[in-house]
Amino acid sequence: MCGRFQLSVKGKHINERFNVEVYDDLYRPSFNCAPSQNVAVISNMEAKKLSFFRWGLIPFWAKDEKFGNKLINSKAETINEKPSFKNSFRQKRCLVICNGFYEWKKENNKKTPYRIFLKNNELFSMAGIWDTWKDGEDRPINSFSIITTTPNSLMKNIHHRMPVILRKEDEKKWLEKTDQNELLKLLKPFEDKLMDTYPISELVNSPTNNSPEIIKKIK
Repeated sequence: MCGRFQLSVKGKHINERFNVEVYDDLYRPSFNCAPSQNVAVISNMEAKKLSFFRWGLIPFWAKDEKFGNKLINSKAETINEKPSFKNSFRQKRCLVICNGFYEWKKENNKKTPYRIFLKNNELFSMAGIWDTWKDGEDRPINSFSIITTTPNSLMKNIHHRMPVILRKEDEKKWLEKTDQNELLKLLKPFEDKLMDTYPISELVNSPTNNSPEIIKKIK
């Protein structure tokens, strides 16, 4: 799964990498993006600007917004079949921007957090789906889920799932293509040789901790 990630760069770097409008009065860098928070995405409906959606997909038909608490991730293998995901997969897709994500490895009877990132330290995008849900007062809430897949050889040593990281040349396809078979082909493990990882502090365990201390390598 993917339960935390990092988007800690300045807005101008997002603008340069993804060619989207970034408003500094809305965007705040974060070392500890967590479920239920509003975080930066690029949606297929507004691909030229940075949007802020709640992490944890609330399908439009859900009776309660708490439904999203259990849908922070969606499996690539069943995304075009599950009622919670299939409509969004067909019509509402997004890029979840980050420069690192975190996963916990079970070792010596405890869970050790790891930071996973690209070797070139560049920004990258995880494949996401989104939806719009309206509360009792008809106010819209846009929310999203990060798609996961089987692990590559790097991630296999840490966890049995990993987020779908899109190749740069596939990001536009993810947002614009409509053929489901073409879209499903994009949902595969990223090349392990382009990634790196190291253990980090347990500070990341609490969403209230949000500082560069989180990503410091520990022995």
